[in-house]
Amino acid sequence: MAETQKPLVCLGVVAGAHGVRGLVKVKPFTEAPEGLAAYGPLRDESGSRSWPVTYKGEMKGTALLALEGVGDREAAQALRGTRLYVERDRLPPAEEEGEFYYADLVGLKAETPEGAPLGRVLAVQNYGAGDLLEVGEDHKSSALYPFTPEVVPEVDLAGGRIVIAPPFEV
Repeated sequence: MAETQKPLVCLGVVAGAHGVRGLVKVKPFTEAPEGLAAYGPLRDESGSRSWPVTYKGEMKGTALLALEGVGDREAAQALRGTRLYVERDRLPPAEEEGEFYYADLVGLKAETPEGAPLGRVLAVQNYGAGDLLEVGEDHKSSALYPFTPEVVPEVDLAGGRIVIAPPFEV
């Protein structure tokens, strides 16, 4: 019987090597860069590789990490582009009302305040001006909505739905 894979959350992506002793530069997707080492070993998306991790500091917007078993520059550089994941259940619950992990929003059914279907949340994007929810049936026919309290007045994780009051005609 095949094991059901637990949902994963991407905490960062390896941007390259730092120095000659195997440190990697990682673009963090965590609130604080040191959060990359807070939840135990990191793994690649397939689960074929896993690394206990030690946070070593920051440099120009990247976190410097030591990954166990990565001991030289060549090994670190070979990981460039590797997304680093943890299982969703290793993350703590959101601390404040109205805080969500992006991974928990993806897949929620989206509807208007009147109950008209808009599709599903396909992704959460951020191009620098704030979070956007990509909503639709597929990426080809999706729409982007600002993830603000005015546009998204309700997020019901337990009910598997999100209410979107579109700021434009859909």
